[in-house]
Amino acid sequence: MGLGIVIVEKCNRNALNLDELEALEKKYPDIAVIAMECLNECRLCQTRPYALVNGQKVHGKTAEESIRQIEQAIIAELDQY
Repeated sequence: MGLGIVIVEKCNRNALNLDELEALEKKYPDIAVIAMECLNECRLCQTRPYALVNGQKVHGKTAEESIRQIEQAIIAELDQY
């Protein structure tokens, strides 16, 4: 895992699959995926799959939709650099 210019944080208790996020890390070498014990977003974590992309909450109704939204957020962040 590189340090990256885009940080994607995932709560270990969330429904998102870490493997799918790590696949994004391989696709975009300038990102870093970090699995955290807790991100203190328990209500969101219990109801939707989500991650933080450079500190911004990104989520969808399903895990697949969330992954798409996270990838779009990554692309938008990378476009700034």
